[in-house]
Amino acid sequence: MATITRTPIDERLFVSAIQSLELLSVHIGKELALYPHLLEARTVVELASRAGIDERYAREWLEQQAVAGFVEVDDSPAPWDVRRYSLRPEIAPAFIDPVSPLHVSPLAQMVLGAAQAMDQVVAAYRSGSGVRKHFRTGQADINRPAFARELVDSWINAMPDVKERLDNSGRIADVGCGLGYSTLALASGFPNAEVIGIDVDRASIDDARAIAARDGVDVRYEWADAAAVPSHGPFDLVTILEALHDMSAPVAVLTGIRDSLAPGGVVLVADEGVADSFVAPGDEIERFMYGWSVNHCLPAAMAEQPSAAIGTVIRPDLVEALAREAGFASVSRIDADGGFFHLYRLDI
Repeated sequence: MATITRTPIDERLFVSAIQSLELLSVHIGKELALYPHLLEARTVVELASRAGIDERYAREWLEQQAVAGFVEVDDSPAPWDVRRYSLRPEIAPAFIDPVSPLHVSPLAQMVLGAAQAMDQVVAAYRSGSGVRKHFRTGQADINRPAFARELVDSWINAMPDVKERLDNSGRIADVGCGLGYSTLALASGFPNAEVIGIDVDRASIDDARAIAARDGVDVRYEWADAAAVPSHGPFDLVTILEALHDMSAPVAVLTGIRDSLAPGGVVLVADEGVADSFVAPGDEIERFMYGWSVNHCLPAAMAEQPSAAIGTVIRPDLVEALAREAGFASVSRIDADGGFFHLYRLDI
């Protein structure tokens, strides 16, 4: 019998399978609200009772979470109905605090969404067509902490002239607002300004309106494409937050946005914090972004033809080229920590 020599690649794929399955288990926990219940429930029976789930499933999920290291168990050898489980306070925000910078568990929903559309994506690869966005909530949830914590206090604060205008009054358009967490942050951060969230996806706008009503924030949403942005202007600030790379016609969008600006108005673009140029093998950020591009963002961008077909990996020189082609006189990087994003200021 031939000797099988293990390689770093087959070992890595095995680990990737483990991690993928663990993400799906996290999704189960989030969908059933098991993590918040685990702050009080300590045993299988308690969790099943509080969460309203089957006891046998509760046992298997808790054991899996403990084996994965997501929760702790006080006495592994004890009988299953005696063991006590706990969610450590320092890691709880990853699962249950929607505005914590540690809240990365929405990635589970995003991965599941990509997997559910895989047959369509494979077909699109063959035909050259595209696939409409296959998840909305996960992407909104993963960006929510940055929008809630950094958008106003860090990103816009790094543009003092813009901040001063918006503190006094001004008008803001949040283009590609999705579920509107960025729009809510802008409205809360600048109560004297008028804020409009704009998105081409009707379901996202409906959800955004419901979230604003739930949170008691007075903000306006418009279901419209970018061609309609000038009709709602003029604006002192237009934001495009992790949306430019998804647009099939980014130059046309940017041109319309430029035409919507008031004198001295500015565009803030936040998009993926990838390297300046292609290098292989890449670091974890490059791998992460290309993974989304192959499975979601490029097919989504190609769903509308003709398409610029950018994909997730939108590098800084391309952002500048698109802005210049749209007629912007200046493109500069904003001196603030964008986390997973590069931050760009576009001036007319």
